[in-house]
Amino acid sequence: MTSMTTGTSRADANRRRILDVALAELLRDPDASMDQIARAAGVVRRTVYGHFPSREALISTLVDEAVEALSSAHAAGRAGVRDPAEAVARSVLAVWELADRYRLLIALAQRTVTMQGIRERLAPVREAATGVLRRGLDQGVFTSPLPAPALAYVQEQMLVALMEAVNDGLVAAQEAGRCAAVTILTAAGVPASDATELVAKLND
Repeated sequence: MTSMTTGTSRADANRRRILDVALAELLRDPDASMDQIARAAGVVRRTVYGHFPSREALISTLVDEAVEALSSAHAAGRAGVRDPAEAVARSVLAVWELADRYRLLIALAQRTVTMQGIRERLAPVREAATGVLRRGLDQGVFTSPLPAPALAYVQEQMLVALMEAVNDGLVAAQEAGRCAAVTILTAAGVPASDATELVAKLND
């Protein structure tokens, strides 16, 4: 039993190392092959394929982990915050702290995972965002012709678009989180001056 447990622990550690190295390699070189990832992880190619049958499966796992981390950040950002505008701003800023690490995975995922698959993975985050947006609409903090669920889709797609803008060098990465929070608040109907002031206060 002990040897089996040790073997399982070693396999789990190898899998974790492969994922961590793969993330770093793909951020450095989005076209990194399984061979490159294996070499960087210090294992043979067969070991990588033993855990992940294809490059697509490896990227899919990384995307799942990214979504889980983003979901946790989104929840942490809005936890205990009563004002819907502040909750949205804090959650966007919290998500963006991780987004820089995972932004290239978004582009990779769009090549290897269907958009439907990405939408399904993001459903829990979208549902949580819908709740905050609905509360803000009900309280008059947000004004939009869109119902909360549709506005949550807009918020989600704006975040993805802003990540792509950073990837393409159109927005400076260090400014992107603040810009994302302000942009998403204004899309929800918060006056630009109020959104800018709120985000600046939260960034102090």
